[in-house]
Amino acid sequence: MSRTAIVTGATSGIGLATTELLADRGHRVFLCARDADNVALTVEQLRDKGYDVDGAACDVRSPEAVRSFVTAAVDRYGPVDILVNNAGRSGGGVTADIADDLWFDVIDTNLNSVFLVTRDVLSIGGMREAGWGRIVNVASTAGKQGVVLGAPYSASKHGVVGFTKALGNELAKAGITVNAVCPGYVETPMAQRVRQGYAAAWDTSEDDVLTRFQAKIPLGRYSTPEEVAGLIGYLVTDIAGSIAAQAINVCGGLGNF
Repeated sequence: MSRTAIVTGATSGIGLATTELLADRGHRVFLCARDADNVALTVEQLRDKGYDVDGAACDVRSPEAVRSFVTAAVDRYGPVDILVNNAGRSGGGVTADIADDLWFDVIDTNLNSVFLVTRDVLSIGGMREAGWGRIVNVASTAGKQGVVLGAPYSASKHGVVGFTKALGNELAKAGITVNAVCPGYVETPMAQRVRQGYAAAWDTSEDDVLTRFQAKIPLGRYSTPEEVAGLIGYLVTDIAGSIAAQAINVCGGLGNF
């Protein structure tokens, strides 16, 4: 059955892999990212593959921008059945030295955006009245444990997990499941930026950081965006209807909690 999906942060990494998977299943996908050129290029590339996709630029930190984006999605494809809140950023450092704007931007981008987009999809997007819906929030294993030099990021992702559990319990009887996926180390453009940050903090090379991180993963390697998208793709199906208010790891055994 073809449904309408929204994916945020969809021009690279997990968001792009998820968009492609959903579109490949015949769903209509309306996507966003902050950069309008990246959105246009991604839409063009996916349409060239025969997928029914469209999108718009959106700063998910802004209530006004989110409202305009969700309204545009409904105008284009009708009521929203599936929401994947994927947009996010890294951010951290020595906590005593973290600037106000870094802390607030990580929280706005990773946590407050999840609330803003979800609220508008439930109301403007018509999901609350539909009697069926799937919301998947991309959290992190850092949303279940503390990450050294990552206090803003870890705090934001803990918030996403808490929001997921609360809303999942609230909406289950309405036929809407809300779950989080918790990636560990995933090879994406953001992962490369994270390694650069740790290399600077530890005064070492990015290759050394990669070796250290891989050594912590029982599987011995980073996960792929497609592996994370695979779990998201399952959670939005009918057969996943009894999975609600969960935060499920995709991490190669990095976190078994």
